Amino acid sequence: MAPQLRVYVPPHPLIKHWLAVARDAATPSELFRSAITELGRWLTYEAVREWLPTMETTIKTPLAFSPVTFINPDVPIAVVPILRAGLGLWEGAQTLLPLVSVYHLGLERDEQTLEPRCYLNKLPAKFDPQTLVLIPEPMLATGGTMMAVLGELTARGVDPALVRIISVVAAPPALKKLGAAYPSLVIYAAAIDEEVDSRGFIVPGLGDAGDRTFGT
Repeated sequence: MAPQLRVYVPPHPLIKHWLAVARDAATPSELFRSAITELGRWLTYEAVREWLPTMETTIKTPLAFSPVTFINPDVPIAVVPILRAGLGLWEGAQTLLPLVSVYHLGLERDEQTLEPRCYLNKLPAKFDPQTLVLIPEPMLATGGTMMAVLGELTARGVDPALVRIISVVAAPPALKKLGAAYPSLVIYAAAIDEEVDSRGFIVPGLGDAGDRTFGT
């Protein structure tokens, strides 16, 4: 059977709560930042549940030997936060993934064409083909930015089937575009909204996540 894009919207009450806080236009920047951090934490918790590689071994407790499970340190894990809004999600995610490599990728959208432009690329020339990649990106609207990100990653050897995207709000145009190009992708989002307006904003959405996170 051919792979098909999988999008999960976890029913966790804390995800729903912090999404509501982030959506509210009356939420001040400092509280919005906290909401994005918490969403990064809980979406990552859900996304890595059956994704992180494990290994079985035996250790000695103070009383006896016991079988245990560890995260396998031999499988590389990379996080690629999309600047600048992805930094808020990563702030929460990093508490769950302290031993990973972080590669920053900065893209900004041309407000006229809605096409992304890369202004910072800290990706390595090549990834180990086993590398698991987590991408924190608050908004999946038109899909242009994420398509550019995945183009950079796959050109460097990343397998899309090993990628997890965490996003606060996703919209049909982005999901359709990503599903057609990378059907083995898995996305965890707090919500899937109805549409994208003529300016490329998700509706009802939560506005410009970067501006609201950093108060600029």
